Amino acid sequence: MFIAIVDFDTAAADRPAALAQLDREGANVRAMPGNVAFRVHASRLNDTGVTIVHEWADAESFAGYQASDSFARSGQVLRPLMTGAPLSRRFRAELVETVA
Repeated sequence: MFIAIVDFDTAAADRPAALAQLDREGANVRAMPGNVAFRVHASRLNDTGVTIVHEWADAESFAGYQASDSFARSGQVLRPLMTGAPLSRRFRAELVETVA
């Protein structure tokens, strides 16, 4: 499994637009080959932070997402709203168990 966690900030007034863009693309991302999960979170620590949690079957599936029209569309909207560079942390992980 491949996990990417992306954190970025916007101006407080711009965060709703950033979240709306991610919500618009969410179904497209979740339908992509290899996508396990795509979650978007507004920070509870401040009114500017956004976190995206990606889970993919493998790094190749994530690379496919990065080459997608969905990724490009979101970048066109989100990059101008960001107040600094995004921080993307990427992990290779092994699923040990799913507990319901």
